[in-house]
Formats: sequence, C-alpha cells, structure tokens
Amino acid sequence: MNGLAFFDTNVLVYADDTSSLEKRDRAIALFAEHLRRGTAVVSLQVLQEYFAAATRKLGLTPEMAQRKVEIMARARVVRLGAGDVIAAIELHRLTQMSFWDALIVHAARSAGAAVLYTEDLQSGAVLGGARVVNPFLA
Repeated sequence: MNGLAFFDTNVLVYADDTSSLEKRDRAIALFAEHLRRGTAVVSLQVLQEYFAAATRKLGLTPEMAQRKVEIMARARVVRLGAGDVIAAIELHRLTQMSFWDALIVHAARSAGAAVLYTEDLQSGAVLGGARVVNPFLA
C-alpha cells in the first residue's frame, strides 16, 4: 500500500468547525500527520469547496480561509481535465453516486490514493481502488 490519503472537503472543513471539537481535533491531527509524511492528497475541487464552505458556513474571513487553502495546497493537488470530468460522469452513471462525489472518487483514483477520507460515502467501501474511511466513526 502506498499510504497516499485523499481528503474530501467535509473532513477539512471540520478542522475549522468549533461546534464539534472532537471532529475538529481529529481532522487537524489526521491532515497534519499526512501532510508531514507527504502522503496528503487533495484536488482543486476540494480547495475550492473548502474556501466556499469556510467563508459561507463557518464565517471565516476570506483572508483566513485563503491561508488555510495555502496550507492545504502543500499536499499533492490533483488537477482534473475534461477527460476526468467525463470519467466522473461515467462513474456517476454507473454507481448513481452524486456527480460531485464521483469527481472526488475519480480524483482519489487518479492520485493512486489508498484511502479516501470522507463522511459522504460508505465507510469500508472500496471505490476506485481507495478504501473509504470516515475518520469520525468510533
């Protein structure tokens, strides 16, 4: 196993969510550890969604959210092209998962990630070669 871990937006948003300190602490520790090891992976979609959620839902200032995105961008960043969008549409059509989740799964697969950290998909499932893990389950 290569140890690469793809982080979905929802996990990273918890790193700034003071309404759930347990999830916040877990998200911070997990991302920090993978960033330190050089095994953290995100996509441009994740960075964009994080900025939107952090400023809109969490009330972070655009300056603070930008600093957080700059930190997250130290991870490996998957940049998808038109062919990747088409592949995600195929995945969406075949599995009936949301298109946005299909983009995340495809990005994780493109990076060769062994693990996909997310709350949005069934923990324990293997999608695109990555094992889905909800890091907040006991």
